[in-house]
Amino acid sequence: MFALWKGLKTTLHYEDHIEELPTVNSLVSAPKIKLASGISVDPACNTSITISCLQQLYNIGGYVPKAPQKNGIGITGYLEEVPNNADLKSFYLDQRPEAVNSTFKFISVNGGLNQTLEKAGTEANLDVQVAFGLSYPTPGTFWSTAGSPPFKPDVPGEENSNEPYADWIDYVLSHGKIPQTISTSYGDSEQSVPQSYARRTCAGFAQLGARGISLLFSSGDGGVGDGDPDPKTQTCFTNDGRNATRFLSTFPASCPYVTAVGGTNNVPEAAVFFSGGGFSDYFPRPWYQEAAVGKWIKNFPKDTYKDLFNRNGRGIPDVAAQGRRFRIFWKGRIISIGGTSASTPAFAAIVALLNDARLAKGKSTLGFLNPLLYTKGLEGFNDITQGNNPGCGTAGFNATKGWNPVTGLGTPNFQKLKSLLACD
Repeated sequence: MFALWKGLKTTLHYEDHIEELPTVNSLVSAPKIKLASGISVDPACNTSITISCLQQLYNIGGYVPKAPQKNGIGITGYLEEVPNNADLKSFYLDQRPEAVNSTFKFISVNGGLNQTLEKAGTEANLDVQVAFGLSYPTPGTFWSTAGSPPFKPDVPGEENSNEPYADWIDYVLSHGKIPQTISTSYGDSEQSVPQSYARRTCAGFAQLGARGISLLFSSGDGGVGDGDPDPKTQTCFTNDGRNATRFLSTFPASCPYVTAVGGTNNVPEAAVFFSGGGFSDYFPRPWYQEAAVGKWIKNFPKDTYKDLFNRNGRGIPDVAAQGRRFRIFWKGRIISIGGTSASTPAFAAIVALLNDARLAKGKSTLGFLNPLLYTKGLEGFNDITQGNNPGCGTAGFNATKGWNPVTGLGTPNFQKLKSLLACD
């Protein structure tokens, strides 16, 4: 969920609302699509993304977790978004029948809502169904956190819908065992978060990384800001009194101690138009991005988008994954949905599987991912070179060879990453 979306305030993208999608097993078979990586993918994945599609696209194959009892994956929930067990069971019956009798741990923080079918949130359902379905049988945890943090409106009168990250951090740091991989599909316009609060929260994320926890956050669904390519109607303005047009980066994705996840679509993959990307105005470019992001900056014309973004800022996203046409269950119905809210739990599940492979070998979990991804893991990604992320009255940035501010390093190849990150 993204507070920079004024009306919807969500990172979710609703496709055509379909209640009678075909069952997974009834999809007509057709020749598979051969990708440049050599991987073959069911053409039905161009219509509907399922657990099977993610396993094919990201070369997970038949990998079966070997050390689930030592591992864990968590989902954070805010703004009264909660998942529903009945919907999760329906999803498992549809896409992961061997998981149908599994459960997850539900934790209320600061009086966060518990679950009912009536209050089932599309965001929360999407997160748990994708993350827990793809990483099964890795134990899952969901935190429902109540409250609102400090807030600086993008425009006068805007309601505070930012998330209480610091409350959640304080809770998990003081409560025993923490899942080693945590996915968050929420974020805010960076400028709407007071800088002191952003820095304190980011420092808390660093503490979690130091404890061996991998944190993944959605990069946002507004392209370089508001998703609007029209200069006449765009709404990307600074809230410092100048009212100047500027690309709007997102937080916490802009924190250098988390892994920001952008979005792709289609098979073969291209950047999805809403993939949040750009550069932080709060945090400088971290050392681990100097080579990859520095190269992109060097090749990007200095006068293009002059004064619209910080060329020395932390670049986002770091990585990407599919972000459209996800087939999930909500209030007993099948719906098609997307957003970097889908990309993030999908990537997080793959990280959980990598952790499993390491734990099975008696090794530690990956922890803070970015230094590894930008060095040892570079060759473990599918480079995305098509698409762009419009917004703020512009066409945004283009997906180009190597790191780019639309899809980062690219999408994961599980088997390659497993080998590169010493999981074998």
